[in-house]
Amino acid sequence: MNRILLAISSGLLFALGWPTYGFPLLLFFAFVPLLIAEQNIRQSETKRKGLKVFGLAYLTFVLWNLITTSWLVYASVFGAAFAVFVNSALMALLFLIYHKYAKRISTNRALLFLVALWISFEKLHLNWEFSWPWLNLGNGFSEHITWIQWYEYTGTFGGTLWILLVNVLVFKGVLNYLSSKSKSVIKSMVIKLALMIGIPIILSSIMYVNYSHEGETINIIALQPNIDPYSEKYQMSNLKFEELFVELSDSKITDSTDLIMTPETFFAESTHLSRFDNSLLRNRLERYVSKHPQVNILTGISFIDFFNDKNRIRKETNTYKFRPNTWYDDYNSAIFINTSDSIAQYNKSKLVVGIENFPYQNILKPIIGDAMIDLGGTVAMKTTQDSRGVFTASNGKFKTGPVICYESVYGEFVTGYIRNGANFLSIITNDAWWNESQGHKQHLSLARLRAIETRRDIARSANTGISAIINARGDITTRLGYGKKGALAGQVVTNDYKTFYVLAGDYIARISIFIMLFVFLIGFFRKKRQVL
Repeated sequence: MNRILLAISSGLLFALGWPTYGFPLLLFFAFVPLLIAEQNIRQSETKRKGLKVFGLAYLTFVLWNLITTSWLVYASVFGAAFAVFVNSALMALLFLIYHKYAKRISTNRALLFLVALWISFEKLHLNWEFSWPWLNLGNGFSEHITWIQWYEYTGTFGGTLWILLVNVLVFKGVLNYLSSKSKSVIKSMVIKLALMIGIPIILSSIMYVNYSHEGETINIIALQPNIDPYSEKYQMSNLKFEELFVELSDSKITDSTDLIMTPETFFAESTHLSRFDNSLLRNRLERYVSKHPQVNILTGISFIDFFNDKNRIRKETNTYKFRPNTWYDDYNSAIFINTSDSIAQYNKSKLVVGIENFPYQNILKPIIGDAMIDLGGTVAMKTTQDSRGVFTASNGKFKTGPVICYESVYGEFVTGYIRNGANFLSIITNDAWWNESQGHKQHLSLARLRAIETRRDIARSANTGISAIINARGDITTRLGYGKKGALAGQVVTNDYKTFYVLAGDYIARISIFIMLFVFLIGFFRKKRQVL
């Protein structure tokens, strides 16, 4: 078969298997055509084998990235191109490395190396400064939550491993059939395939049907102001937004309301942190709470904090120099207001590359100066914090983790809120940058994975939608559609149980890194195989 057609087939299988429109069963076969093309090149007499393998892999992954994440273009054409073509190149590089090592070691070890290498790459994508884990394979089941209830033990890396192992099984079955032409090989492969795909789904379905937990019922209002971030949001004053807050909240509030949530940077006009305590905005919000003393308010806000103490500057945070001996931190924050005297604050700490974070400043800043790599949205380097903050209700009824926007993509990161005591999660976000596209739909879908991993109900407030309530099984129980202005009233149930994944984190990835390095060293010191 034509190698280019094989590469295209793999790219389309990845894309058509991806949420929110795709069917993830296709992901179990997506690597197979590309693996066949790679082996065909490796065993041929053609020249420049490595270049050809890289080219075919790049074609596959460009198709996958382009079809599933091209919505980034609504925020920035350059940002979309950077994300699609650079991420595709990194994926193709992985396949090139696999190709080089497959020449030196046995097929089984080479495939083991590929599995461990891919998982290691996904782990890198969760932690390095060019982080873009949107297409990590385990995310592919986010719309089929009845298949993956066991994520509470494995996290999304369990899904990645599942996809890779089934692809390896199918690929080896194809190779065995091509060499033997025996129907018994096909029969054996079909049986193994049914078991490898079917057993996890059956176990998950049983877990889904039987799962429940008991806790406090929390009545929530999630506001959805539907403000255009390109033309309106940053032109309105915080006091105007406070009026909008009262208008939307009053449309749903009752005597049993426990929590009112607003989206990320709802109060977008930068507020001096040191002046906030005496500000009219705080006064108005506290006045609203005094009228409804059972209510807690969780809202997004932009803060600027000026200081003169040079010792406060930390290398791992983004701090600006304002003038000689004066610096300031710029925060994308969540604050929590209730009848208690103090106001809790959490600062967003997983930042969007190029929008809120300058990646590898020590290397890039001497080259490009203060210019940012604009990946869309409002460019402003944000200051982070080390630990995950948890907000406690004034009556102690609940503790919630304030997950801000992009942070909800990171499984192990979100477990930090649970380990710090959160018994449900609150996601505040602004998904208006990408218009009516797959962007905001995929972002909501990924939140369902966090619910399963942590077994926490989730309340989600989004600027333009989709605001939603998600239960601990990953079901979306109620939602307010994209582009609708209003307030969503719903309930979550608290849970204090810590799942195995919350306690162990991305252990599958850490084991894979060890295996990858071990197999790499075996291949490095082994003589090149003469027969493949």
